[in-house]
Amino acid sequence: MQARTPALRWYVEGLRFECQRCGACCTGEPGYVWVTNEETRTIAQYLGICVDECAREYLRRPFSHDSLIELPDGRCVFYTGNSCQICAVRPSQCRTFAFWQTVVASPESWQRCQKACPGVGKGKLFSAKEIEEILQTDMRENRRPKLYPR
Repeated sequence: MQARTPALRWYVEGLRFECQRCGACCTGEPGYVWVTNEETRTIAQYLGICVDECAREYLRRPFSHDSLIELPDGRCVFYTGNSCQICAVRPSQCRTFAFWQTVVASPESWQRCQKACPGVGKGKLFSAKEIEEILQTDMRENRRPKLYPR
């Protein structure tokens, strides 16, 4: 399956991104962080709890798909202090940011993301090939539509 975005290749020289651990993508505006059954099992194992307990305490089910719970202030349930409690096993949607289809669709969408995320345009230079591999991973996992910025 070919991603549509790579055909445009506006990012042929690559793009820079490095998470600044600022929490901007984990807090603030409402959104969904979609979680697969396998990711739920991995998170539960990491936390040392059973899958049912993990689902009860940390997941909601909008649109018949599981998503991480958001706290009333907009924070992800796993974002406490200045860090993610499950960073080592965070869902694919979190791991593949900022290389989502919607973000790399055009230079303009990349620039919009850069205004919200201080890591966009900084750090490691990802080659066009690396970006396309991340996009393919996202497509293979059949991610559900996301609300920007999460």
